[in-house]
Amino acid sequence: MKKQLKILYHLPNPDTIYAGRTIYFGYKHAFEKLNHVFDALTPSDNQSEKLLNFKPDIFISGLGPLTLKFLDRKTLIRAKKNGTIVFINIPFWNSPFSKLRVNETQSISSNKDWITYIKSGEFGDYYFNSCESGDPRMDGFEKVTDYRHHTVLLAADDTLIYPEFSKKFETEISYIGTYLPGKKRFLDEQVLPLIKKYRTKIYGQDWTPLSRLLGLVQRGGQYLNIPYLRSLLKQPLQLEDERRVYASSLISINIHEDYQKKFLGDINERTYKIPLAGGFEIVDNVPSLSKHFKLGEELIVAENKKDWFEKISFYLKNPIARNKIIAKGKAKMLKSHTYSKRVTQILEICRR
Repeated sequence: MKKQLKILYHLPNPDTIYAGRTIYFGYKHAFEKLNHVFDALTPSDNQSEKLLNFKPDIFISGLGPLTLKFLDRKTLIRAKKNGTIVFINIPFWNSPFSKLRVNETQSISSNKDWITYIKSGEFGDYYFNSCESGDPRMDGFEKVTDYRHHTVLLAADDTLIYPEFSKKFETEISYIGTYLPGKKRFLDEQVLPLIKKYRTKIYGQDWTPLSRLLGLVQRGGQYLNIPYLRSLLKQPLQLEDERRVYASSLISINIHEDYQKKFLGDINERTYKIPLAGGFEIVDNVPSLSKHFKLGEELIVAENKKDWFEKISFYLKNPIARNKIIAKGKAKMLKSHTYSKRVTQILEICRR
């Protein structure tokens, strides 16, 4: 492929306060760091003008109701004929989510239209998500669609890696994350008790009934493209502030949803972001961690409730042990788990 590429990233919800925001900026900063031209396609853009006049070498989009609402398939077909390569970030073939989880995309296997889009050859050229080979949630995708499923893990933004201590965010324990139903039991039993014993700061979205309601209203505004409603809630932390939180906490805890502990390829962004920012992380156990990290050396995993509290207590009292793991964890992230590495992987897929 030519040396400098033009990348267009489909962003149907530019005002989102959830994970899509940091993933977008991770890719944006990584492509730009590698001297490629990067731009976003948003609901405010004229699609024909942006897709056909910008002439992207690579277009990155997704598969879901919001994405498809703001993607003109006829224009996409014309762009593909002009040489644009299309990467589609797909949901699970067999989703573990309840239909009550209105903010989560449901199974591809249950949507005949989506399967038709994929099989037509007029949609994506490459399909990817963070599920690893052998994950049962993707069983059937390749056989039914005749397209390969590529694993592209989440990562950390290596343009925001330098530690920066901030008195504002100084604490013993911190947690940044959305309050999700699949985390409620863990939060109630293993996070909220920390507040009574240690200096603990919690940041994130949906921690009150009102914020959850406003979040739903905002998502509705994004789907309907109503300017005021689509940006109703603002970011609780700037990207730079998130780095400062991790760098200014003795321990940053990381929590996955219950379903994520049952499957492969469900390592969240925090797993990578905390060490890269110079923070110390204690994380609950998910199956893929041991595949990608030396547990106990590069990353500290708590196996159960008792282990969780014991490790938090131990590492708060032992800064030398903590600092050794911080150094090894950061080195591992820089070597293998940055968005620059993911961009290199995507470009390599194109070359193959």
